[in-house]
Amino acid sequence: MQTVGFIGLGKMGAPMALNLLKAGFAVQVFDRLSDLADPIVRAGATNHNNAHSASVNADIMISMLPASEHVESLYLGATGLLQHLTPGTLIIDCSTIAPASARRLHDAADGLGLAALDAPVSGGTTGAQAGTLTFIVGGLATNLQRARPVLNAMGKNIFHAGDAGAGQTAKIANNMMLGIMMVGTAEALSLGVANGLDPKVLSEIMTLSSGQNWALDHKNPWPGLNTNMPAANGYQGGFSVDHMLKDLGLAALTALQSGRATPMGELARNLFALHAQQGHGDLDLSSIIKLIDKKNSG
Repeated sequence: MQTVGFIGLGKMGAPMALNLLKAGFAVQVFDRLSDLADPIVRAGATNHNNAHSASVNADIMISMLPASEHVESLYLGATGLLQHLTPGTLIIDCSTIAPASARRLHDAADGLGLAALDAPVSGGTTGAQAGTLTFIVGGLATNLQRARPVLNAMGKNIFHAGDAGAGQTAKIANNMMLGIMMVGTAEALSLGVANGLDPKVLSEIMTLSSGQNWALDHKNPWPGLNTNMPAANGYQGGFSVDHMLKDLGLAALTALQSGRATPMGELARNLFALHAQQGHGDLDLSSIIKLIDKKNSG
């Protein structure tokens, strides 16, 4: 039985750790908010009071943390976790962070005889709970082969995007596109309804026409059209505005560092930033319709 150390037990990390337990892995967990470990411990994991302790005897370390600075603080530097891991340990960072930070982690791990993958996820909390996440992986193919049994316990799809940092780059590019599509979908629906169209009819037309897109099909922002979407539940759950804003910020930073222009991504970032400033950061990103259409602003 392989032992997995798991750091970060938030809305994504906790169900991922539970799915590892269900698959038969021994799981050692740590989160700075100790209460978050309680349901995982009840399911059979062992709780630890620091990351170093949670890594002892672990064959694989998985982290699911909020941002680049948290990942770098965990692993890097003279007191970082890398200094305490046994050579050969596989590190899988599932956080969504800057590609440059991921490459720093890879380089530091390689220098200490450790293996690393950046493996950000797509699928949200629903996918984490159901074990159907998509992993977008950067790193050596040999390391990914080692990781597959663990990733398969938590997800349904695994893509090898390329070398170190490629998983993060692909995730950021994908989510920038999602943000742009959501804004465009909200604008199109608002325009049609303002000119007398039924939002349900317009949605059906666009779904079967050239305006079809993932945001329209899976997160239609117009309230009340589909009971299975956040828009029918006060925009609760799903992928939050704050998370979208974070990823659009990473896209802007990556564009700056690589000398690329992303004007549509920047416009989407500014709109989501304004929406968050108005107190909607914890709502699903489809709530951007509240900013774009005044009739839905309540």
